[in-house]
Order: sequence, then structure tokens, then C-alpha cells
Amino acid sequence: MSFISLGLSGFFQRALDEQGYETPTAIQAQAIPAVISGRDLLAAAETGSGKTAAYVLPLLEILQSQDAPASNRAAVLVLVPTRELALQVETSIKSYSRYMPRRITSLAVYGGVSINTQMQALRGGCDLVIATPGRLLDLVEKNAVKLNQVRHLILDEADRMLDLGFAEELQKVLGLLPLQRQNLLFSATFPEEVDALIDKLLFNPVTIEIERKNKLPESLIQRAIEVDTEQRTSLLRYLLSQHSGDQFLVFVASKRAANNVAIKLNKAGFNADTLHGDMSQIDRNGALQSFKARQTQVLIATDLAARGIDIPLLPFVVNYDLPRSPADYIHRIGRTARAGEAGTAFSFIDHGSDAHFELIVKRNQLTIDREQIPGFERNSTPPPEALQPTKGPQPIKGKRKSKKDKLREAAERQKAAEEGNIWLAATRKNQG
Repeated sequence: MSFISLGLSGFFQRALDEQGYETPTAIQAQAIPAVISGRDLLAAAETGSGKTAAYVLPLLEILQSQDAPASNRAAVLVLVPTRELALQVETSIKSYSRYMPRRITSLAVYGGVSINTQMQALRGGCDLVIATPGRLLDLVEKNAVKLNQVRHLILDEADRMLDLGFAEELQKVLGLLPLQRQNLLFSATFPEEVDALIDKLLFNPVTIEIERKNKLPESLIQRAIEVDTEQRTSLLRYLLSQHSGDQFLVFVASKRAANNVAIKLNKAGFNADTLHGDMSQIDRNGALQSFKARQTQVLIATDLAARGIDIPLLPFVVNYDLPRSPADYIHRIGRTARAGEAGTAFSFIDHGSDAHFELIVKRNQLTIDREQIPGFERNSTPPPEALQPTKGPQPIKGKRKSKKDKLREAAERQKAAEEGNIWLAATRKNQG
């Protein structure tokens, strides 16, 4: 199977060859024809599955035969949770559209940088706008962009968007869009909030679920180290000293924790930097570039860095704090052991995180033996606070549907619509 056989024009082949694309991935093979045909799409898509090309390429094919949008308008709106993903998608668009006969315009808009530059870029209209919800609404408020001519809406990493608190902004954006449009939703996980969004947003969607093969590479070693909460930083310093000169990506639960750990490591003589949402875009780019250039030994990050960021030849990842979502555990440790290289992922397990780590292991179908490192042995008696009930709702076994069940139900709804609910399509058309 070739990309051209999926319905793409021949001029894309040169750009794809330059990117090293030989054959479509599973999600690309299913999504590209569906998007070109105008269908709504629901896809269970993991990082690294090729999902960006799965929607960008067919949308470029559609745009090729359409006129450029009017001033301050956009034809395609891609909503993403982070600035980094917005920039990554824009880079892909520019690469794929390089040899198209019609010039395609695209713009990534996000906070942390001057809004004036983005306003100026939107004046002439833009084929594809890739945006974080908050900055997009800022631009709408300033009349820099109008969304009443958007024909295609893409929600990339919908679960992450909702997890980061964009639900209210997302609803506002949806209220500004025309009813008659194509909707594409990509999500790695399907919590209840995403289910509600699917029911509201998608009409008779094509559903795609790609079974993950070899979810984690054999070259990835996972180590779960039991340690008391107050000894985690000391244990981290020990690991750094044992692997002098090697780089570590350390995940923490909050911006405050990132700053505190970085301060302690720098005082101990290690070259550490942070990556989190309170930093300006310039500082975030600088931190990433320094780490990629191996000028920084330790990068301490919140889950902002767990998806969509490729750091080549990274030998070590540390879960200083465990991720809230079991799925995010896979995204975090997937930053190491790439392209056949060896890698090790450490997870620090204090008494308070025992149950959550077991949930992570169970949900991801993993087998990880726990260990203790001499000199950092965990106290055999849990502290009183570790015995207190965890605040907030906890997962209840059997109460939440699996991703397969949700996609299966969506497929059944699709079949029912095709057989007898055609009147709903007519109603929606009349509303438009």
C-alpha cells in the first residue's frame, strides 16, 4: 500500500520521501481515505502512531481544491493541549505541503509569546490554524480571527486537553464554529469527559482503534524503587552520581516540585533545568534545546513533556512522582529506549503511592518487581498520612468502560445511523 493509493495526489510523494515515509502506518491507512471522503472520525491514537500525518495529509488534499480563506478567517482549526504540540503540528504541515501547487498557509497560536505577531499573521486569512484554546479565545476577543468559516475541526489529544483544564474554553470555541463542518477527534485514553465530548461533537463517525504491538521496546528496563518520600531527592542524586554524564528526564507532579528539585540538584553540583507551564515560551524552548544539545544533564518536567517531544538517545527517565493517569506512565517512560537504543525508567514508590503504582501496573499489563537500594531503604512502617484516604473520586473496578467497549459502542451507533437514522443528517443539514 502506498500513500497515493489512499487518495492523495502525486505531488505529496516527494515531500513524504524526504521525510523518510515508505508505507502508511495503520492509522494513516484507515484515516486518510475517511477524512478525504468528509466523514467525522474517532481515533484511539497513541503518540508515535503517525496520527499527525493521518489528518494533516488528507486535509491538505482537500484544501488543494479550495480557495484560500478570507481575511481573519480559517478553513481548518486544530486544537491542541500544549504549545509544543502546536509547533510540532505546524512543522509537519509545512513539510507535507512543500510541493503543493497551491500555497498553503498555517499558523501555530499559543500563549507565552506576543499576541501582536499572531494577530498580524492572521490578517490575510489562514488555511490551517493550530491553537491552544486559551490563546485562540484571546484572538477571537480581539477580532483577530473569526471562526464562522471553519470547515474542519480537529481535536488532537482530546484527553490531555481536558485533563489540563481546557473544558470550559473548549466549549466556548465549539460555540463559535458553524454547525456544518467535519470533526476529527484523536485521544489516547477515553475518560468520561471525552465520552461526553464524543456524543456532542461527532456525527456517525468512522472509528479507528489501532492495537498497540510491542507497546514497550525490549531494550527498556523498568525499575520500581521503594523509598520514603523525604529520601527521593537523595536517591535521585545517588542515581545521577552512579551514571555521571548521562542525561535524565525527571517527571514531577507540579511546577513547584520541579523548581524545588532543580534548586536542590544545582546546589549539589548537578546541571539541572526545569520545563513546566509557568515558564515563558522562550524559556521553555531554551530548556528543551539545551537538553537536546546535551548542555543540561537533568531536565525536571511536569507532564507537559510527556507527549509529543522527541529527545534522541535519552538513557534515563525518572518518575519522581507517579503520573495521575496509568496511560501517562507509558507516555513518560516512552521517552527513553527509542530507535533500538537501551534505556531505563525508574519509578519512586513511597508508601502513599503503593496502591496507585499497582493500578498503573495492572492497567498497563506490566510485571515490575519492586526493589530497594541499600542506604535508601523504605521505612517498614507507613507514616500516618499514607494511611489516610486519598482525596477525590477514585477509580471503581468495573464501573468504567474500557477503550475497546467505548469504540465498539461508537461503531454500533455508526451502523445504526447508516441503517435508519438518515433523518438526523437531514436535520443537521437544515440547521446549517
